[in-house]
Amino acid sequence: MKGRLFTPAQLPARMPHLRDGWQRRTCRGVLLLCGWSLAGEFPDTSKLVLIAAPHSSWWDGVWGLLIKVAIGADVHFMAKQELFRGPMGGLLRRLGGMAIDRGAAKGVVEQMADQFRQRDAFWLGIAPEGTRKPVMRWKSGFWHIAHDAGVPVFPVAFHYPDKTIQLGPLVDTSDNMDADIARLRAFYAPFKGKHRDV
Repeated sequence: MKGRLFTPAQLPARMPHLRDGWQRRTCRGVLLLCGWSLAGEFPDTSKLVLIAAPHSSWWDGVWGLLIKVAIGADVHFMAKQELFRGPMGGLLRRLGGMAIDRGAAKGVVEQMADQFRQRDAFWLGIAPEGTRKPVMRWKSGFWHIAHDAGVPVFPVAFHYPDKTIQLGPLVDTSDNMDADIARLRAFYAPFKGKHRDV
């Protein structure tokens, strides 16, 4: 299962990319020093919803952001707009954060579906569990965003025993949400998070 870290030249052409710079090289060095790598292949598509699980530790976000910057993947993520005030807001935006107005007339699903329609390329990352605690059911917002925007879901798994982030196959949504989510959850069965599996 052990993988590698991709170089920018190895990333698919239609995948949204970040500019090269010292941040990428620094993050790459940290990951190599800590023993983390990627397994699988990135899809050559300009729009998708990336889901990451199991989400059992705040370290998941640290490793995920380090890998995102290290390989130059332009993946966005949602956060409540209150977090974007002050200096933290600038940092979150540079890392791909998008402020969500939960009190807006348009709900979060519609706001994100609009982003997909307005952009030529857009990868959106979401933790479907919605919390680090064990959950019986995933939150379905990621599925609704992908379905409404007409984009596939890209499952990515944290596997802490060998410090691998496994890239899964693209999954197109159907009209059966429960079946789609069951199929996605089945992909995660072999993987172990820092404190638990899915």
